[in-house]
Amino acid sequence: MFFLRLATSTASFVVSALLASSALAYPVTVKSCNRDVTFEAAPSRAVSNDVNLTEMMLALKLQDRMVGYTGVSGWKTLDAKIREGVKELPELSPKYPTKEVLLNADADFYFAGWNYGMKVGGEVTPDTLDAFKIKVYELAESCIHIMAKDKPTMNDMFVDLVNLGKIFGVEDRANELVAGYEKGLADVRTRIGEVTEPVRVFVYDSGTEKPFTSGRYGIPTAMIEAAGGINIMDDVEKSWTEVSWEPVIERNPQVIVIVNYGDVTAEQKIAFMMENPAFKNLDAVKQDRFVVLDYVEATPGPRNIDGIGRLADAFHPRNM
Repeated sequence: MFFLRLATSTASFVVSALLASSALAYPVTVKSCNRDVTFEAAPSRAVSNDVNLTEMMLALKLQDRMVGYTGVSGWKTLDAKIREGVKELPELSPKYPTKEVLLNADADFYFAGWNYGMKVGGEVTPDTLDAFKIKVYELAESCIHIMAKDKPTMNDMFVDLVNLGKIFGVEDRANELVAGYEKGLADVRTRIGEVTEPVRVFVYDSGTEKPFTSGRYGIPTAMIEAAGGINIMDDVEKSWTEVSWEPVIERNPQVIVIVNYGDVTAEQKIAFMMENPAFKNLDAVKQDRFVVLDYVEATPGPRNIDGIGRLADAFHPRNM
């Protein structure tokens, strides 16, 4: 962003204008998982999958570059904030889109992830869409499904936003957003101070016979660590996966994070944990320490930072 004063010379204005135009110059190349993807121009008919990826697009004010979104109503509902942002956009498919759905929308860009709109070996992948000139950018967290990578940090979400900014020619907007999120994280660190003993945390997504949870490579691990905790399933080499209840009981979480979405409410999930005799000796159950995160907060996206703040407040109430 360039701030011009009345005293600014004409030459300075020209230089600033040239710099601004060069920042939007194409082609641009970004890294998407293990691929380099080049864009000759900004996409104009984009489709996003799932609420969290759609909200990334909305945070960057890219509604006017979109022809629709997919993968929401088949599992979840849009809250008021997202609903307002996409009110003029159609949901093209309630669950994962088929190739025909994207072709019928004349899409030129698909923002999705592995298990966020695409499946390994499925009909819709970067390779299958390339033949139809539909570019794909993959959610960074999801890359673990197709390549080796370090466990996530919040920087993964920031990189996604910056890359989207480059792709759509709104890099300044993306950088400003990320700077605000980084300040939010710094404020959380200041509030909680030095954490010598991270709080033991279990993420409960769904399931009764076996719980579905977030392992080492899911964004909740990064969120929990940023809030001064440790995911008790950090040794599970998955992002989101099913485990058994035995290790949950053995590792005795001090706090349980409930992921809120779907037909089973957060209150019902908490009641299941509180009323089941198998869990009566868990510290989290004995002390009634549950934190509810909506799905859009517990998956990579703009609401992660507020979610981390609420986790920190729950993990370290004496530091607040």
